[in-house]
Amino acid sequence: MGARQGPVRLGAASEGGRLPPVACGDSPRGYLGKDEEAREVPARVWREGWRAGGRLLAEEVPVALSHDGTTQAVMMATPADLEEFGLGFSLTEGIAGPGEILEVAVVDLGDGIDVQMTLAAGAGARLAARRRRMAGPVGCGLCGLDSIEAVLGEVRPVAPGGLRLAPAEVGAAMAALARAQRLHDATRSVHAAGLWRPGAGLVLAREDVGRHNAVDKLAGAALRAGVPMAGAAVVVTSRVSIDLVQKVAAMGAAALIAASAPTARAVALAEAAGLTLVGLVRGEGFELFAHPGRVGGREAVDVV
Repeated sequence: MGARQGPVRLGAASEGGRLPPVACGDSPRGYLGKDEEAREVPARVWREGWRAGGRLLAEEVPVALSHDGTTQAVMMATPADLEEFGLGFSLTEGIAGPGEILEVAVVDLGDGIDVQMTLAAGAGARLAARRRRMAGPVGCGLCGLDSIEAVLGEVRPVAPGGLRLAPAEVGAAMAALARAQRLHDATRSVHAAGLWRPGAGLVLAREDVGRHNAVDKLAGAALRAGVPMAGAAVVVTSRVSIDLVQKVAAMGAAALIAASAPTARAVALAEAAGLTLVGLVRGEGFELFAHPGRVGGREAVDVV
């Protein structure tokens, strides 16, 4: 693995000294070079006969997310945008809000990476009270929670209004996210999450082998860049489970647009949270499951 940079202090940045906005087509790749997000693996290929070949495959490494010296979670993740991953995970899991993470250090452990975060006093006290210990694969966003109540805990209510989407914008948002998936185009094995704003289009996008990780990286990118979430939609390439609804609601976005279907409980949670939930986006078609009032009623905005 490549060398890691030293700690990045975030206290001032999160309270007004924002980092410059990052376009989805020019996103920083964390601490690893682009060649370390994926690597060539040999394969025997059958195409009406055998031939030698190879495939560029996405990397995944164990990434520990640590707060005040204690590991909170270990996730298998794409080794890029790791500061943003730590920031976004802290936000969407209710560990720390804007301004409550004072420092982030990304440390190479050889066989994994540790994202070490220092919390403000209030956030540290809240975290100690939660007693959450989690170690899970990329497919599970709720592994390790120690009670049913914790899994089905309260979801942050979404502010009413603030977003109106024409039906054509739903398909346009998904198409724009597909165009921003550089790593997926190379490997065909990662998910993506993007932030769509009417009149601006796709303003941020992040990719990861884990669908939850991609959403967390997006949340961290928006936090670092000072991009407001109110009046925006989060677009994902995956199905929707309750934890994705919880994360998007914690981000403060008004809508979640997904390529695949939600679970029944995810629909119920989105309804309770006031979150517009759109699924099964195929071209210009889609299905609207919760809070339909934000979709329809005006012409699409012409954006790239």
